[in-house]
Amino acid sequence: MQCTVPAPGVSSPAPVPLPLAPTSLAAAFAGVPDPRRRHGTRYALPAILAMAVAAILSNHLSVLAIAEWGARQSAAVLRTLGFPDGRTPCQSTLQRLFAKLDGQALSAALGARFAPPAASPGGRGRQGVSVDGKAQRGRLHHETGGCPVHALTAFCHDHAVVLAHEPIERGADKAEGELTVAPALLARVDWRGRVLTGDALVCQRRLCRQVVEAGGDYVLLVKENQPTLHHDIQLLFDPPPGSAPLPLLDRRETRTVERGHGRQDEVRQLVASTDLNDYLDWPGVGQVFRLERTWRERGRAKRALHYGISSLPPEDAPPARLLALKRGHWQIENLLHRRKDVTLGEDRSLIHRGQGPTVMAQLREAALGVLHRRGVRRVAARLRHYSQHPEAAVALLVGPTPRDA
Repeated sequence: MQCTVPAPGVSSPAPVPLPLAPTSLAAAFAGVPDPRRRHGTRYALPAILAMAVAAILSNHLSVLAIAEWGARQSAAVLRTLGFPDGRTPCQSTLQRLFAKLDGQALSAALGARFAPPAASPGGRGRQGVSVDGKAQRGRLHHETGGCPVHALTAFCHDHAVVLAHEPIERGADKAEGELTVAPALLARVDWRGRVLTGDALVCQRRLCRQVVEAGGDYVLLVKENQPTLHHDIQLLFDPPPGSAPLPLLDRRETRTVERGHGRQDEVRQLVASTDLNDYLDWPGVGQVFRLERTWRERGRAKRALHYGISSLPPEDAPPARLLALKRGHWQIENLLHRRKDVTLGEDRSLIHRGQGPTVMAQLREAALGVLHRRGVRRVAARLRHYSQHPEAAVALLVGPTPRDA
């Protein structure tokens, strides 16, 4: 049994800085197909995309603000971005281009730029990857019904960078939309040495099989959307009242205690077992677990109980590692979704035509990826700094630079 008591006030860990790839972000954009006709094309596509990311890094968050930021820059800054004559595109040019751009090709280019090495020494499952959906609520004003989740994203826990981004078609039900695009998203991630984490919706046989066959693993919650699996795990750890408890031949557990965020003594206890491995008909099952969380909030005792399944065997994922992967899943909310909405204003964006919402979402992710690669934790403060020093923002994009955080 393991017990860890972190210091009070524990918050989301800072992203682990990565060694910079030899290719600059601006050069990585050269692999994105240009949807415009060659005749009459005035501005190079990589320069436009690099300008957009530099403007976002400088706290200019809308298409109009991006165009205005470009128009105000010095000739030297514009030459560095790829505008040799000192002229930049206007708002309408950017909107038309973004609406036609290939979102999947842009995602592939950004994923190749930011993805850390997949395989890592020290056994299986050393790198967690969250998969979760994200809405752009500003678009809902322009849609009737349909899916409030507009993209599914794969996000690396440790390095806080997006590995893949898959848009969801309009009009789909939330669960149906996510599950429809999930296989395509998973296929674009190198799963060797990586672990899929997600909510209960992702706990599907075909998705687990896809990840395992690709050389990866999974740690997933199990709820009533998988009734048989949920019942079997629940029966193992918590048999019905009046029933004789089943003796666990394999029982391993860990416990953590934390304080802060308005809660007192938040206790997490995870118990793992391999007792169901020979019984369950589930792709690659390595162990199951029970996670109980108790805390006091505003003087009231609260409790949450979850069950889960993992393909990782005990030697590669003891209880403490399972708990760390489960908690690490929420980095996608804290370090990506919340920052895109609160800091980069994605929920306020009204872009809704063609590929425009997908392209702008990925440019925001690129800006965050640039900062996270350098270990930046106070993103809003860094945007304010770059708003006064645009040449510093541009320098992040045009070539490998030392960590500046």
